[in-house]
Amino acid sequence: MKIKKTRQGIIKAFNAAIEGIIYTFKFERNMKIHYCLAAIVLTGSLFFELNKVEMLILLFSISLVIITEMFNTAIEKTIDMITDEYHALAKIAKDVAAGAVVIAALNSVVVGYILFLDQINDISKSLIFTIRKSEPHVTLICIALVLISVVVVKALTSTGTPLKGGMPSGHAALAFAMATAITMIIERPVAATLAYIMAVLVAQSRIEGKIHTFWETVAGALLGILIGMLVFQIKIVNFY
Repeated sequence: MKIKKTRQGIIKAFNAAIEGIIYTFKFERNMKIHYCLAAIVLTGSLFFELNKVEMLILLFSISLVIITEMFNTAIEKTIDMITDEYHALAKIAKDVAAGAVVIAALNSVVVGYILFLDQINDISKSLIFTIRKSEPHVTLICIALVLISVVVVKALTSTGTPLKGGMPSGHAALAFAMATAITMIIERPVAATLAYIMAVLVAQSRIEGKIHTFWETVAGALLGILIGMLVFQIKIVNFY
């Protein structure tokens, strides 16, 4: 009987833990971002030759960000349960918890940069050397196609206007298309990284301004990247 009760207790505790994970994903916007980035990084890592130690470091960095975000949520909910009034100590507790998430996120960026930089350099030297010779009008074509695609999708979904709101985010699509163009033209991984950071900031500003939802900006970002890669891929085929 004791063994059976112990097993039931373990199962109950495990289910509670899973519910906690699901809750943070469903109701915490930042957790959605963390999971999306984690999926992208892990998928991208399949195309790089990482040894066991490097893979462990990568997994630990991703897990650290998610864990700190979950602790941050737990601390915020606990404080909200205790008081609904402003208190200096409550603010400090929330700020410190949020700071831990920022440090973990910055650590993951540095780890990813160190792990992937050399291999990205090797790949880019063989690929971007050809692409960077593309005529400037290729970039203009890419931007034009992105803008047209955004208008078409918004018309089909009957949401927002060409310049504000709706599915997908036109600003995010354009920002990520430009970042992709910069990546494909310039043989500088650092410049490409900065370009995508700027694109992310553009998308974040659309969310913070409540002009677009998180998924509308994600859709715009994916649209911009896909069209950018498609245009430059066509250029590569024609070149060869």
